Amino acid sequence: MDPGLLSPLADAAARAIVFDGLIEPALLLDPAADRIIDANPAACALLGFDRAALQLTRISALHPGQLPALIVFTQAVFAKGAYWTHALTPRHATGTTLRLEYAGTVLPHHGRNLLLLTMSDLDQRRRRHVDAAAEDYMRSGLSAWQRVERVFQDIERENQLILRAAGEGIYGVNAEGKTTFVNPAAERMLGWTAEELVGKPIHPIVHHSHHDGTHYPDHDCPIYAAFRDGAVHTVDGEVFWRKDGSKVWVEYTSTPIRDRGIVVGAVVVFRDVSQRREADEKLHAALAEVDRLRERLQLENAYLQEEIRIETNPRGIIGQSEAIQKTLRQVTLVAPTTAAVMITGESGTGKELIARAIHEASSRSGRPLIRVNCAAIPRELFESEFFGHARGAFTGAVRDRIGRFELADGGTLFLDEVGEIPLELQGKLLRVLQEGNFERVGEERTRRVDVRLIAATNRDLKQEVARGRFREDLYFRLNVFPIESVPLRERREDIPLLAQHFLSSEKELKSGLRLSQGDAKRLSRYDWPGNVRELQNVIERATILAQNGRLRFDLPETPGHPAPGPHRHKGDAAPAVMTAAELRDLERANIAAALRACNGKVFGNDGAAALLDIKPTTLASRIKALGIAAQRGPIG
Repeated sequence: MDPGLLSPLADAAARAIVFDGLIEPALLLDPAADRIIDANPAACALLGFDRAALQLTRISALHPGQLPALIVFTQAVFAKGAYWTHALTPRHATGTTLRLEYAGTVLPHHGRNLLLLTMSDLDQRRRRHVDAAAEDYMRSGLSAWQRVERVFQDIERENQLILRAAGEGIYGVNAEGKTTFVNPAAERMLGWTAEELVGKPIHPIVHHSHHDGTHYPDHDCPIYAAFRDGAVHTVDGEVFWRKDGSKVWVEYTSTPIRDRGIVVGAVVVFRDVSQRREADEKLHAALAEVDRLRERLQLENAYLQEEIRIETNPRGIIGQSEAIQKTLRQVTLVAPTTAAVMITGESGTGKELIARAIHEASSRSGRPLIRVNCAAIPRELFESEFFGHARGAFTGAVRDRIGRFELADGGTLFLDEVGEIPLELQGKLLRVLQEGNFERVGEERTRRVDVRLIAATNRDLKQEVARGRFREDLYFRLNVFPIESVPLRERREDIPLLAQHFLSSEKELKSGLRLSQGDAKRLSRYDWPGNVRELQNVIERATILAQNGRLRFDLPETPGHPAPGPHRHKGDAAPAVMTAAELRDLERANIAAALRACNGKVFGNDGAAALLDIKPTTLASRIKALGIAAQRGPIG
């Protein structure tokens, strides 16, 4: 081997021996490549990595999140030739952060600049300084010891001043969970003195129960968990218990204390957040109220949309008869008051129309008129429909529901067919009318409402009271201001006006249709057992059947007269002989009229079978045999 080559090899070996023998931890870095070229044993011991691992680690990876500071330090070393900093804190192999002083110098190597980095553990340096100072003081004698004692006293006094000045509660615990110190703020918040807490386990005294009173085991305590996992625990939404037994809502941080890498205790910093929590609860309550009001508005909107779908034709109290003028005068009188109104009359005479006129002329017109068809509600759902229910009150109650009374709060509630309300519910209805209070089904909370009530019925409620099917006190409560809705046959002069109104509403079906004088007379001769509702249906049917611009009315000429019987007196005119087809047509028209009068109802005391005085099963068979479609009258 060429002897000239031995000198560089010997120099490299010497440099390696010197590098490895350095007392200070040292790294040889290539900043341009973001590489750790080499690390001496002292650096491996300080950082917790072996040499091979460090050589595979990028410089930036050793300093996570510190790339800007690393670049600044590197540029300063290259610019000045040597530089030092305390700003960089490398990550130990265990994940902890080290407090070090970096000293860097430029090391030229084969045309490129490397960086030789030496590291000093600041905590070790401080301990060495303390040890050196202590050694000096030991050599200096008693006077030096006294000065040391004064220094430590000053430090202790400063620490106490800091603890006393802190606004947060602070206390320390050792690894056994026993209290080591308590600051004045913690004493004020908890009501315990430091003498009562120091030296005793803190958890059983101030942290023993959850806010609902259930036991809080030691092993679940995040403060004690800091001893086991060495991690910082931040908790919000727990309570500490005062000496007087009351609770204080707190948020706290439990930070472990280490001595030479061993967790020896924790310091707990906490603050009273009771006022903030109270404000949050008020905010949540306000938001819940907003949600409740929004749900109510949504229900009102859905209800009104349903009403719009029902009210497909233009509506108004139409007529010039004395009966209609009397009704309008009664509406004008009662509308400005809060009195309950009872509207009576046959089905289809326009009872709801009168109720709407009263509501719209009242001071409550800005709030909705809520209509309840009592005849359409299943018996078991009346209470829920009226008063609402809480979630889980019965099978199928998957959410809270607002009842019609609450929906009508501040407005008007129209109870159509009020005679259909079950007797057992009438007492609760009476209570709401008298006191303005009710409870939802499945809920104990009492709610107040301000509702103006209008009731309507086609029954004789006096007879219902006499038969024990309607409460007398409720009847008198509802019948404060009675209004009778007159049947159409008693105000025949209004029939042409109503017919023309309905015909105008049907113009989209066929244009150019007019009501002739003959049509008006024919309509006026009919008795209209289904009242306005039947008239509207007849007009709609006539527009469908119209030909060549002429309306075709499907009405018997004299429906008000009884059919001729089997006997006649001497001298009477001979009865007209009818064919079988005419008899079927007459029977079909008679059954259809009865169904319209009963709103399509067959069974029951107010059904078409009772009106025709035949059995319901017989009527059902005849309806099927004659091919009669279901008859439903218009709302009116």
